[in-house]
Amino acid sequence: MRPMSAAPHAPPPEAVPPGLTALVHRPAEGPPALLFLLFHGHGQDEEAMQPLLRALAAEYPQAAVLSLRAPHPVDAAPGEAAPRGWQFFSRRELDDENRELRVRAQLPGFIDTVRRLQQHFGVPWTHTALAGFSQGGIVALDAVQQEPRLAGRVLAFGARHVLPLTHAPEDTTVHLFHGMQDTVIPYQLPVMSARALIGFGGDVTADILPDLRHELHPQLIDKALYQLRHFLPQRLWREALADAPQDRPAPGSAGG
Repeated sequence: MRPMSAAPHAPPPEAVPPGLTALVHRPAEGPPALLFLLFHGHGQDEEAMQPLLRALAAEYPQAAVLSLRAPHPVDAAPGEAAPRGWQFFSRRELDDENRELRVRAQLPGFIDTVRRLQQHFGVPWTHTALAGFSQGGIVALDAVQQEPRLAGRVLAFGARHVLPLTHAPEDTTVHLFHGMQDTVIPYQLPVMSARALIGFGGDVTADILPDLRHELHPQLIDKALYQLRHFLPQRLWREALADAPQDRPAPGSAGG
């Protein structure tokens, strides 16, 4: 675990469970009310998500915001020097068939990490958001498809679903953010996901911005903050309607 050096209230060494490496922001006082878990792309590390971490920490000071290192070092080809950085799954000899197998293999460990951190911080799944770029976004998107009630929201930047979409995650809002000039993951893929999720009755938004490439761009971060502030999930709408007083005809009236 590595606390944020710029944080005025640096977390203690036990800020994350053993075996995890992360940048951590915690509220200055009191327990966290929200939990944001951030996951980087291939060949990066926890530092790569700092712009999003800082934006979320500033917007939600009572949140715990963690940028987590992926579980595996990037693998090298035989005879090559080991490259720097970390990964969720290897990109060596990657194709459509083994991509799905590799993502599936990572989901149990990813889901376990999310559950451990929810328990560690005492934050329920409804108040948890997963945010990932590229590979980090892929595993976050597919994890909520596989595991019910894992997180209330997913923020996926430059990412896509890999596993076949057969349903929308129950009571989980999916936010997709993508650059139209992304040549690593073409923007048409998240657009197809958004249409499929809407067809299944899911909560989904898709912000596709021109001129942006495969990057965690400040404009995409701004869009994410906007969606967090303004998009009301169906679950909250249902709860609001359930709590609203019901208009009933007065006794003896004709009604209508």
